Amino acid sequence: MNGNLKRAAMAGLVTASMLGGGIIGATAFRATSVFAASDAGITTNVRADASGAPGAFKPNEDPAHEATESAAREAQEDAGQVPTVP
Repeated sequence: MNGNLKRAAMAGLVTASMLGGGIIGATAFRATSVFAASDAGITTNVRADASGAPGAFKPNEDPAHEATESAAREAQEDAGQVPTVP
């Protein structure tokens, strides 16, 4: 075999193996990649909420905590707002 024929055969083998690997990879990972790219509208709650209603603010009324609060923060908690001041 001359050099050019060997080179052409090797290029053909490399090309065929790359195409074969791409087809096998696409077939093997088809199910996971399709679901990863689409939104099925399913939401999961990763962290359980300790309060009764989601999104409801429950102030910390512990006496040790209350002693360190500012008047502005206490007023926000009493109004049912999430505190924005220290």
